[in-house]
Amino acid sequence: MRPKKVALLTAGGLAPCLSASIAGLIERYTQIAGDIQIICYRGGYKGLLLGDSIAVGAAERATAGVLRRHGGSPIGNSRVKLTNVKDCVKRGLVKEGQNPLQVAAEQLVRDGVDVLHTIGGDDTNTTAADLAAYLAKNNYQLTVIGLPKTIDNDVVPIRQSLGAWTAAEQGALFFERVVAEHGANPRMLIIHEVMGRNCGWLTAATAQAYHARLDKTELAPGLGLTRERLAVHGVYLPELSLDIAAEAARLKAVMDRVGNVNLFISEGAGVESIVAEMTAKGQEVPRDAFGHVKLDAVNPGKWFGDQFSKMLGAEKVLVQKSGYFARAAPANTEDLALIQRCCEHAVECALRRESGVVGQDEDRGDTLRAIEFTRIKGGKPFDVGVAWFGELLRGVGQPMGAIAASSGHH
Repeated sequence: MRPKKVALLTAGGLAPCLSASIAGLIERYTQIAGDIQIICYRGGYKGLLLGDSIAVGAAERATAGVLRRHGGSPIGNSRVKLTNVKDCVKRGLVKEGQNPLQVAAEQLVRDGVDVLHTIGGDDTNTTAADLAAYLAKNNYQLTVIGLPKTIDNDVVPIRQSLGAWTAAEQGALFFERVVAEHGANPRMLIIHEVMGRNCGWLTAATAQAYHARLDKTELAPGLGLTRERLAVHGVYLPELSLDIAAEAARLKAVMDRVGNVNLFISEGAGVESIVAEMTAKGQEVPRDAFGHVKLDAVNPGKWFGDQFSKMLGAEKVLVQKSGYFARAAPANTEDLALIQRCCEHAVECALRRESGVVGQDEDRGDTLRAIEFTRIKGGKPFDVGVAWFGELLRGVGQPMGAIAASSGHH
């Protein structure tokens, strides 16, 4: 049955695709099914639980295209897991004794929503699947269509998540400014911490994008502006095991020769070691509503700085994080094209009431389709065996012999 009303929500962390995805969905419905009503829930699942929504009328449809030129999410995000009852009660989203799934379901019924578009990562979309399953058991047919938003590019089995290309490009731009600090102090250790809890794709892609920009940079070697001082000297990912002593010896030689060392570190690299240290000291490990370690609180960049600074004889350590800069950017040309394809397919799926997460299915020859929710999960590791990553490591002088892959899955 053709839907009469659809709802949109964005959830989880930001990514450079949210605004453009909202624009793409609103404009596509307006083009081919203008009679279908559209609402947007404010603040993701929080807005759904509280019944806080925006009606998308003629004026909103006319200006939706403006959103492509902006980052962030104008309708707002939140991190809410509908099956985490305790957290929802604590935050005042439901009352004691209420089931958040039931509260959300009843709100959708009250609002007359036939199709719910969720723009988010694996947590957002698996939460949507829980909601759809709950409604199905209660004889309410809700079509849920997700779009894969994560700058980590770590959703199984999706080839390319929306916004990830832009995040890598923006992280490279960020480091172009940060790397100039190498001249602010002798024997400077600069650590660029890049987002990526379980997957090192973004760190690797950001380093690759930065070196591509460096290839086009004019230098003045005689005056000290050399490629080696500006280059990346080490790339550390969750998928790679690290021999700190061997790496420190290699990097100390770089520091002695060049006068500074620049490292790209995925925020998920070294977390197991940090958590083990905290646990051994009897310290509480901070976690979010989904049970994930709060990476800002454990501070992997600082940990790496502490490990390497003494062994390298660094006089100063600078840790800079590009995550918030990169994830809030507007989508670039490459991402806009992928977002548009996904939005058009998502509306087609809505019209035929087909649920799933729209993306390039790696197990089906990268075909763009609505992938079954049961197959969606996070934490897909980066394939460190891809040729471009091997070339990157060789370019930074980092031998694979010293850093051995712990996983080759992709």
